[in-house]
Amino acid sequence: MADKLVYSSKINKIRTFALSLIFVGFVIMYGGLFARNIDWLMLTLFILGMISILLSCAVYLWIGLLSTRAVPIVCPNCEKPTKMLGKVDGCMHCKQPLTLDKDLEGLEFDERYNKKRYRAQVKNDIKNE
Repeated sequence: MADKLVYSSKINKIRTFALSLIFVGFVIMYGGLFARNIDWLMLTLFILGMISILLSCAVYLWIGLLSTRAVPIVCPNCEKPTKMLGKVDGCMHCKQPLTLDKDLEGLEFDERYNKKRYRAQVKNDIKNE
């Protein structure tokens, strides 16, 4: 049985990272509660936890701004609106691989196509065949 690859949207990946930063910050601060007898360790863990949570806020702000520049499209598979960052991305709802570049249609999905040098190399290889 062949494993079906699942592609996640870049926006969802970054949002998941930001959410994990919040939970990591809470866990670090709970560690500070367990170390409340050692003042300097408790303070250090609380500060590290707060830095993690503030970093998460910065990542959420950044992805929100990036999301406003993303190209809104309708997924051909699930017919729901989604947003794309770059030339290739996955649908936010059904994980369908999507591309905006007509030259990349029909090729194996690879997130490296978002890099200009790799995309040019693939297009050059196709022309030489």
